[in-house]
This record gives sequence, structure tokens and C-alpha cells, in this order.
Amino acid sequence: MAIAAQSRQPQKGLTFEDVWAMFQETDKKFQETDKKFQESRAEHDRIIAETNKNVDKLSARVDQVTHNVDKMSARVDRVTQNVGGLNRSIGELVETLIAARLWEKFAAYPYQLKRAYQRVPIYDEQNQQKTDIDILLSNTEWCMAVEVKREADDKDIDHHLRRMDLIRRYPPLEVAGKRLLGAIAGGVVPPDTAEYAHQAGFFVLELKGESLALLDTPQGFSPREW
Repeated sequence: MAIAAQSRQPQKGLTFEDVWAMFQETDKKFQETDKKFQESRAEHDRIIAETNKNVDKLSARVDQVTHNVDKMSARVDRVTQNVGGLNRSIGELVETLIAARLWEKFAAYPYQLKRAYQRVPIYDEQNQQKTDIDILLSNTEWCMAVEVKREADDKDIDHHLRRMDLIRRYPPLEVAGKRLLGAIAGGVVPPDTAEYAHQAGFFVLELKGESLALLDTPQGFSPREW
């Protein structure tokens, strides 16, 4: 009977106080979540600001490095130009020293090449410059194309051989109708290069101190005519 009586008692519902307590608890949790979100957002904004600051610093450093590289590149260009100018000046000096009374070095030969010209251009039929002659010695019958180098090597010999063919193919007025010889002259001419030049049929001259010397030719040497 007691059980039956108990089952007839009404269920107790939620009171206003219960709902209000639940609302306060939910609001508290919402505020805590919002606070964490705001703190997270503030940290995110701080990190972004710090990153942007570092990027700006890095960009400034990159700009400075680029500026320094540009300045260094400009200095290298100036040095290169100066070295190129110095090389040309030294080359022209060697050429001038060699050209002075060059014909006298061939007094033992029947050439009498007393006229000398420097930097004689060679043009083809279309008036395009193909090469030039550093020093051209000449008389009414003979002429000699002299290639001048500060330090001659075998490649210079090969190049001068090709030049001789061009001179004969497109002779300037000072060469036309004359017998053409070739020579290599240098501030330094290594023995192997001198030997190679002689084998090609060239005379070889070398500066010895402040004077120019015609190197001895090997036995059986015969200068080549083009």
C-alpha cells in the first residue's frame, strides 16, 4: 500500500531558482570561453605584429645587402675597366717599343723593309673589317706582317696563320702585288712557342731588356711566303 501511495505523488518540476542557476552556470562558461578566445586572439595578433616587424627588419637588411652588392658590382666594373685599359696601355707600349726601327733587325736579309705602318685594317669585299696587322713592314717588293704580343703562346701562332691567309686574300694597298712574310714579336716568347712559330715559317722577335732581338732560326729554316 505504501508503494502505491508513493506512485500517486506528483513529480517535482524545475523551479525558477534551478533554471536561473543553470543560466548563470552557462553564462559563466560562455564568459570563460570568450575570455580564452580573446586571449588567444590577442596572442595571435601579437605574433602577427611581431612577425611583420621581423619581416620589415629582414626586408631592410635585404635592401642594404642589395645596395652593398650593387656598390661592389660597380667597383668591380671600374676595376675591370681600369685593368682592361692598363692591358691595352701595356700592349700599346710593347707594340711601340717593338715597332721602333724594327726593320733593322732584318739587316742580314735582302728585304730592306724601311717603311713601317701600325694597325693596318683588312677589309673584305663588303668593306667589313676581317682583321688588322699590328705592324706592317714594307718596301716596293716585300712586306712583312708582324703580330705583337706581350707574352706569345701557340694559339697566337695559329691565329696569325689565319690572319696571313686573310691578308693575302684581302690585301690592303701596302701589300697588294708584294711578296708577303710573317713574324711574331713579343715581350716574352717561350722557347716552345718560338720553335712552333719557326716551324710555321715565321720570324720570331723578343724584347731583351729595353732592346728587341731577332731570335736565332733553327737549322734549315726557310721563311714562308704567302
